[in-house]
Amino acid sequence: MGKMAEEPLEIALDDLREYLHVNHAVYMRVGDATYYLTDVNSHYWRAQDTSKLNEKKHYTDCTDLVPTISELLVIPFIDGKTIKEAYPEATFYASVKGEKQ
Repeated sequence: MGKMAEEPLEIALDDLREYLHVNHAVYMRVGDATYYLTDVNSHYWRAQDTSKLNEKKHYTDCTDLVPTISELLVIPFIDGKTIKEAYPEATFYASVKGEKQ
């Protein structure tokens, strides 16, 4: 899990899939909520809620694991919205290596 960059990314929805393939993770802020979109060993994808930590002090999952980014983009977990639907009101941030958030 990386740390959320301070500066937002300017990324089009159509470029998000490629960004995740290359960078493996991104933070997404929608309103007061922040989600961590990440891969699991490059084989599965999930969204995590950064406001809730589990017993290992990792973000908690708010989606099931899915095998493709395309599937992740259409899971309704943001107050009933998908990433695609919430995109217009979302701000994305790079996940940078370093200390945990």
